[in-house]
Amino acid sequence: MATLKDIRTRIKSIKSTQQVTKAMKMVSAAKLRRAQDSAIQARPYAAKLREMLGSLSARVDTTLNPLLSARDDAKKVLVVLITSDRGLCGAFNANIIKLAQKIVTEDFGDLYRNGKVEMICAGTKGNDFFRKRGFAVVKAYPGVFQNLHFGVAKEIAEYASEKYLKGEVDRVVVVYNEFKSVLAPTLKSEVLLPISPEKEMETESGSSSDYIYEPSPASIIDVLVPKHLNTQVWRMMLESNAAEHAARMTAMDSATENAKELLRVLNISYNRARQAAITTELSEIVAGAEALQGE
Repeated sequence: MATLKDIRTRIKSIKSTQQVTKAMKMVSAAKLRRAQDSAIQARPYAAKLREMLGSLSARVDTTLNPLLSARDDAKKVLVVLITSDRGLCGAFNANIIKLAQKIVTEDFGDLYRNGKVEMICAGTKGNDFFRKRGFAVVKAYPGVFQNLHFGVAKEIAEYASEKYLKGEVDRVVVVYNEFKSVLAPTLKSEVLLPISPEKEMETESGSSSDYIYEPSPASIIDVLVPKHLNTQVWRMMLESNAAEHAARMTAMDSATENAKELLRVLNISYNRARQAAITTELSEIVAGAEALQGE
């Protein structure tokens, strides 16, 4: 049975941990507001670029731009995984790593066994996991979320485009957490290359909106494609960053509540142990007094 000193030590330790988790929750809440705003602001621009590509691709021969041309059989695949740099965010990293591992080893199982699946890991957790297990991580960005900036997204998009244009990969898939709510992120896997822009929706009259393009749809599409890729990768990184802070805030809130419940249980145990000790002391005093009276 734990002594009073042991219980007091545990109570002191848990109170200290509770203060840390409460502070981390407040920090994550503050960071979440900024990250959430950035992610939400990036969505309309990314969606509009996709819409414009859909409109343009309906007017030009998409085979003129290799990044818009799908290849019948994917013989080599590049998987881009976005995780966090730090832990203490619940199952945030475990779930997305599990999904990426399934995509690599099951969805592209034959290619993986033949060494035809490569990975780019943005974030320390994913990089550490897959490197230790011998996966072909060709490019890594550990610590990227410590100072997140657009240049990293641009570098990833350009690297993936270059490999696709050279024929070194036939498909690029991005695996990330999409921010939907504070309670739980949404695990996502999207094909980055080849680009499959959503076709422009038709109007009620049956014809799509008409635009005048200067100088020409073909030349404009060559400019929009790299912008689209850069923006999509950047949007995914912003989504993952917001989802990470939401997951950490939720995890720290749960840890704080668990510490509160544990303190309640320990206080009950401490009071019972203290009462037992007092009862024992009283019994010893009464027994000593009776012994003295009997002499």
